[in-house]
Amino acid sequence: MRLEIHCADRIGIAQEILNILVNYHVDLKGIEVDSVNCRMYVSFPPIEFEQFQKIMPEIRLIDGVEDVRTTAFLPSEREHNELNTLLSALPDGVISIDAKGWVRHCNDAASKDLNLPDADIIGENINNLLKGFNFTRWLEGKEVLGQTTRVEVGGEDFIADILPIAVPQGPEGDVLAGAVINIKSQSRLGQQVSAFRRYGQESFATIHNHSTAMRRVVREARKMAQLEAPILITGETGTGKELLARACHYASNRSLKPFIALSCASLPDDVAESELFGYAGYEDNAAPKRGVLEQADGGTVFLDEVGEMSRQLQTKLLRFLQDGTFRKVGDENEVKVNVRIVAATQKDLPAMVQEGSFREDLYYRINVLTLEIAPLRDRKADVGPLAEHFIQKYAQQNGQVAPSLDGDCLEFLEQYPWPGNIRQLENSIYRAVSLLDDKQLRVEHMQLPTFTHDLGYLESDFEGSLEQAVKRFEATLLRKLYPAYPSSRQLAKRLGLSHTAVANKLREYGINRKTVKV
Repeated sequence: MRLEIHCADRIGIAQEILNILVNYHVDLKGIEVDSVNCRMYVSFPPIEFEQFQKIMPEIRLIDGVEDVRTTAFLPSEREHNELNTLLSALPDGVISIDAKGWVRHCNDAASKDLNLPDADIIGENINNLLKGFNFTRWLEGKEVLGQTTRVEVGGEDFIADILPIAVPQGPEGDVLAGAVINIKSQSRLGQQVSAFRRYGQESFATIHNHSTAMRRVVREARKMAQLEAPILITGETGTGKELLARACHYASNRSLKPFIALSCASLPDDVAESELFGYAGYEDNAAPKRGVLEQADGGTVFLDEVGEMSRQLQTKLLRFLQDGTFRKVGDENEVKVNVRIVAATQKDLPAMVQEGSFREDLYYRINVLTLEIAPLRDRKADVGPLAEHFIQKYAQQNGQVAPSLDGDCLEFLEQYPWPGNIRQLENSIYRAVSLLDDKQLRVEHMQLPTFTHDLGYLESDFEGSLEQAVKRFEATLLRKLYPAYPSSRQLAKRLGLSHTAVANKLREYGINRKTVKV
C-alpha cells in the first residue's frame, strides 16, 4: 500500500507521520520526499481495513498535513519502470557501470550484442566486455568527459558513446557515479545512415509545398501513406509523381521493404509483362526471373504511366489486384505476394475508359485513393523556392558560389508556363548555373523558348519581315489544327473564315492528308 501525503515544508513532520505507522506496527517499506511540490510518499505492506481507517484520520490531524490519499506507485517506481521500458524498446545496446567500471545494468539489445545472458554481464568489469578502450583510466581521470570511440565485441567493431553520470553535490560540485555506454554495431550504424539519407532524399520533407494546392496534396498524401489501398497519382509530365510515390512508401509501414518503379511506357508489351510478373525457365535453358511484384513482396510497386499498359497487361494486373496472386510468363503455378500498388499517369483515364482503351474495372481498382498534382504554372508560390533549391544544388555540385536570383528573373520564372513542369525548371536552372560567369542569375541567362498552351513552343526570334513571320505562324497554326479538323470546310468553320480562304491557305502551305498525320 502506498500513500501520497500533501504537507507543509516543516521540520519534524516526517517523523510525526512515521511515528503513527510505528504505533500501529506498520512495517515501512519505503519513503520518498518531493520537496518541490511538498509531497511525501510512504510505502508499506497491505493492512486490515479497520487499521487503515484509524491511520488515515490521525495523519490528517498532524499540523501541516493538507491531504492524504492512496496512490498506485511511488515516483521512483514509475521512473524505474519507465526507464526499463525505454531501455527494453531501444534497438541499441545500453550498459550502465559504476565509478569503478562494474556493470550495474544492461538492456536486452546489449545482451544480444555481447552474446551473453544478463547474469554473466551484471557485476562483470566493463573492460572484460568491451575491448579497445581503457574505461578504468577514463573513470579515474581528472576531468571525465563524454567520449565516442571504437570498441571491439567478440571480434566485431562497434561504436560506443560513453557518457559520465554525475550526481550534483551543491557548492562542492558533482560526484562521478559511473557512466552509461551506448553501443552500435557497424550494420546498425549503416542502417541509421541509410535511413537518414533516405529521409533526406525521399521523404515528404523534400517536397516543396509553399503553394496552397501542393500543401493540400502533401497533407492528403501523408494520411494515405498509412493506408493499404492502391493510390493513383495524376499530373502532367515532370510534376514529381514518382517523388510523391516514394515519399508515401517511406512514410508507410512498408518503408523497410523495397520500393520498385516500373515505367509502363518505356517497355514493349511482352517485356513489360515479364518485368512485372517474371518468367519461368524456357526450353533454351534461360534462367527463371523474379518479376517486380515478387521482388517487392511486402513493399510498394510504382507503375509509372499506367495508361500506356496494353489490354492484355491490364487484365493480368486486374487479377493481381483482386487476390494478390499472379502467374509468371510460361508458368502454371500461382505466386502470391503482399504488395501495394501506386500508379501514376498524365493521361485522362476516364476518357480512355469511355474510348475503351483502358479497362473500366481496372480503373476503379487503382483509383481507390487519388492524388492530383497541379502543374507548376498553377503553383507560382512553389517556383521561387524550387529555383533557389536547384541553384544551391547545382552550384554546390559544380564547386561554385551560389549566385543570387535577380528579382526580374524570379518574376519571369513565376510567369513562365513551364510545360515540362519541375523537370524543365530544374534542367533550365542546371544549364544556366553551369554556364554562368556572373554572381547573379538574370532573365537572359535562362534561355527559355517562348511557349503558349494553344500553340506550343514558338520561336523567340525570327528573321525576315512581319508578313513572313505571320505566314510562318499561320502555317504552324493550321498544321496543328488540321488533324482535329481534317477538311477545309471544318477548319474554315473553326476559324471563322470562308471555305475558299482556308482552302487557298492549305494549298499555299502544302497542308493535306499526306503531309499531316490525321
